[in-house]
Amino acid sequence: MNTYQNPLEERYASEEMLYNFSPDMKFSTWRKLWFALASIQKELGLDITQEQLDEIEANIDNIDYDVARAYEKKFRHDVMAHVHTLGDVAPKARPIIHLGATSAFVGDNTDLIQIREGLLIVKKKLINVIKGLSDFAIKYKDLPTLGFTHYQPAQLTTVGKRATLWLQSVLLDFEELEFRIDTLRFRGVKGTTGTAASFKELFDGDYSKIKELDKKLSAKFGFTNVFGVSGQTYDRKIDAETLALLSNIAQSAHKFTTDLRLLANLKELEEPFEKNQIGSSAMAYKRNPMRSERIGSLAKFVISLTQSTAMTASTQWFERTLDDSANKRLAIPQAFLAIDSILMIWTNILNGIVVYPKRIEKHIQEELPFMATEYIIMEAVKNGGDRQEIHELIREHSMEASKQVKMEGKPNDLIERIVADDNFPIDKEKLLQVLDSKNFIGFAPEQTEEFIKNEAQPILDKYQDLIGLEVDLKV
Repeated sequence: MNTYQNPLEERYASEEMLYNFSPDMKFSTWRKLWFALASIQKELGLDITQEQLDEIEANIDNIDYDVARAYEKKFRHDVMAHVHTLGDVAPKARPIIHLGATSAFVGDNTDLIQIREGLLIVKKKLINVIKGLSDFAIKYKDLPTLGFTHYQPAQLTTVGKRATLWLQSVLLDFEELEFRIDTLRFRGVKGTTGTAASFKELFDGDYSKIKELDKKLSAKFGFTNVFGVSGQTYDRKIDAETLALLSNIAQSAHKFTTDLRLLANLKELEEPFEKNQIGSSAMAYKRNPMRSERIGSLAKFVISLTQSTAMTASTQWFERTLDDSANKRLAIPQAFLAIDSILMIWTNILNGIVVYPKRIEKHIQEELPFMATEYIIMEAVKNGGDRQEIHELIREHSMEASKQVKMEGKPNDLIERIVADDNFPIDKEKLLQVLDSKNFIGFAPEQTEEFIKNEAQPILDKYQDLIGLEVDLKV
């Protein structure tokens, strides 16, 4: 315990995302790429034996990291260190390992595979957030609640309708996620500066074989989209676009948790709180929204990382420069690990979120008299009253009722004042009947049902095999 440990690994991220950016995943993929390269080169006529291929294939997962570290210290080159490490256990294949390739062949193609696999993990977890928000929205589509603009009480909405606003942001993120997965390009086989000069030598100038090599290798790793041109590396715009997507997901998550924390303060909604959970070391009664706060904290981190990849993409020199390397090792894996953590915590919250209808109704009744005044004016005018006189009467009563609420801490008695005032030409019994909060929610229930049916449910139906995420938070 005397060296730094990354909290994303120790406290937050899932095993599947941690594996995706692990040394085992990275370096076994390098060896798979070398095996595929040599295999296709053999098919296309190069002097490579089956015995050599068998040696590479047999040692794909046989990685001696101590040997690799020693080689890298000697060569100051990670790819050549692993070429020699593989060559030690596959001596017959040593002459043809990495034949014609450049470091970016294994490095960049592996990065793109990890990005794709990371996006697929995110996709599964985002689907479960969509499911959780959809279920919550439908369950509470009819429950009136105060709407807020500027965090001041506004017209009523419903708890479920508000959830569709959170969901809408997530669906926009999901739309972008699908686009990124569907259009992600592989670097493939391009040579040192993207001209395939080394492969031209190997295949005696046969450009058709080089194109076939590029296409076959990319297909072997599941990519139908391949960069038509490259420098030594794939376009770093991919990294910037990927981080922008992850940032968008983080923004949606942060918005949800900000709203939830504000509602928790009002004691209307609350995230799960376990039996033995401690909210504060000093204040034993507290139920702090720690899951929501953790999402907010991780979300800010992800959002901040977008600057890193944007600056890298904008400052690449010509065919390549190495000032992207350390940056990529940090920014991309950590952004994925943080989003992975966010989505798991979000699912955990949705699986146990608590709603307090009576508290919500109490807040409504504190504000509903003011919101009913427009109805009162219309009814009074229909019964022969003067609109301007009625407006002035309501203004005067409202000021007195507001004073009683704010300065004396008493209940809002605006309706009682109006009922007692004979200057209002209005049916007092009808007025009291109208003051049911469900009369002030517009088409919120219908909008909620329609939105889930038309926007969310088709996605859930399409990816129903991804639904069902067991979340056991580490801390």
